[in-house]
Amino acid sequence: MTFARDQWYVAAYGHEIGRDLFARTILGEPLVFYRSEAGEVVALADRCVHRRYPLSESRLEGDTIVCGYHGFTYDRAGACVSVPGQARVPRTARVASYPVVEQDSFVWVWIGERDRADRTPIPRAPWLVDPGYATVCGMEPLAARYELLVDNLMDLSHETYLHGGYIGTPEVADTPTTTEVDEDDGIIYVSRHMADAACPPFYAKSTGIEGRITRWQDIEYHPPCLYLLHSRVAPVGVLPEADGSDPHAFHVEVVYAITPETEHSTHDFWAVARDFAVDDQEVSDFLRESNRTVVLQDVTALDLLERVIQAEPAGYQELSINIDTGGLAARRILKRMAAGDRATAAGVGTTAAGA
Repeated sequence: MTFARDQWYVAAYGHEIGRDLFARTILGEPLVFYRSEAGEVVALADRCVHRRYPLSESRLEGDTIVCGYHGFTYDRAGACVSVPGQARVPRTARVASYPVVEQDSFVWVWIGERDRADRTPIPRAPWLVDPGYATVCGMEPLAARYELLVDNLMDLSHETYLHGGYIGTPEVADTPTTTEVDEDDGIIYVSRHMADAACPPFYAKSTGIEGRITRWQDIEYHPPCLYLLHSRVAPVGVLPEADGSDPHAFHVEVVYAITPETEHSTHDFWAVARDFAVDDQEVSDFLRESNRTVVLQDVTALDLLERVIQAEPAGYQELSINIDTGGLAARRILKRMAAGDRATAAGVGTTAAGA
């Protein structure tokens, strides 16, 4: 599948990028990141124009990168400002630079047509920087195409079978979902509300709830990159107040940033923010380890599925059922985004931001 390039993608957590050169491939493009002396994140193509040497394997001097092979020196905008052995810098001596925005603990990068970046809003995950929440996070490399991770996250019935003993219980697979698609903004909503469910260890050990629970899972997917799972757990029968407040429930915001590395590999960023036991380090440690285990279970399954897909004959037809409604909507929107990029590149027209 062709990537939707004219979109914002998460390249890193803000804490990953400092004054050391940092390499990461996004949508097949090798990039190098660093923070300027003023603290701003810079993103450049990770290849010297002279002999292709990776700039990430070079050195930072002030706000310039000095290539570690022949000394070509580049400023924050990617312009070469010095070459060895001559005073004149060739006019074409520059590397691509990429728009970057730091928001909600993520570093977002724009790979596509530069003039469209300012017209495309970046979706929010404000809980990750909200002092009323405690957050644990990580990133796992996935040796599978990013569409497989989108499918996985849009259908949480797999929790019952793949994540039993952590977050999965029988009720997750047994409870029907509702799906809504906002075609104008390109957002997909999938909800599963369980009125009486077993409390999985992930929540029992972190909240202290004993017995069965009311468990809500409300997905909000902003293609192509940001996935939000608004999770609510409470003792059975405990519902929000008439005014919308919900003081007797526990709320967890699960955030995934799904960023293609190549056609067959993905950066799987994950974060878990909670509004309870905010200062309890033991709870943070437990949720970090438990969620990473869950993510690695997904990684193992999707890496295997990628190998299966690559080995299967052309024209294989898969079967879809009701629980796949959200995932199928995501596939359709992602294809539309990619098609919009191709149309723009060919001069046919443009699509609305976020379509």
